[in-house]
Amino acid sequence: MRRAAVFIDGGYLAKVLEREYDKARIDFSKFSDIVCEGYERLRTYYYYCMPYQSNPPTEEEKLRYANAQMFISRISKLPRFEVRLGKLKPIDHDFRQKKVDVMLAVDMVRMGWSKQVDLCVLVSGDSDFTPAVKAVKDAGVITRLCYSKRSVHDEILSEVDERYEITKELIEKSKL
Repeated sequence: MRRAAVFIDGGYLAKVLEREYDKARIDFSKFSDIVCEGYERLRTYYYYCMPYQSNPPTEEEKLRYANAQMFISRISKLPRFEVRLGKLKPIDHDFRQKKVDVMLAVDMVRMGWSKQVDLCVLVSGDSDFTPAVKAVKDAGVITRLCYSKRSVHDEILSEVDERYEITKELIEKSKL
């Protein structure tokens, strides 16, 4: 059977679930298997940044961090699931993820070019992934974008081979 890998931009999916689906909690294994439709899922990679903590952290920061740790611990134990953590850096009164997009892109291209998978499913809406998608396609791998129509860049939408919209039906099928 043909194999697939799922690459989830955790920040993106969290925002979609929060803003569009009333903070829905999903079973990431179910979700991953559904978006691999027609392929056997080799593995899901989840890219995320732990919440920022000042030094010393506030009580709110401690709680937010502890909740994130519990979440990461839970999904790390899912079958065929791998978590990759970036860093959150304070920049000009805001926070920016560091390393997350690069790790995702490198993993996707590496798996495509090494022929470990026949399909790469990218859960994101970010056009920064367009070069990685092109590279994976050049390796002969099918690319599928799993996205919210409210939060997707036209450039990435146009570049992928297939599109799989995050809908209420998908979220309902994927709920815990």
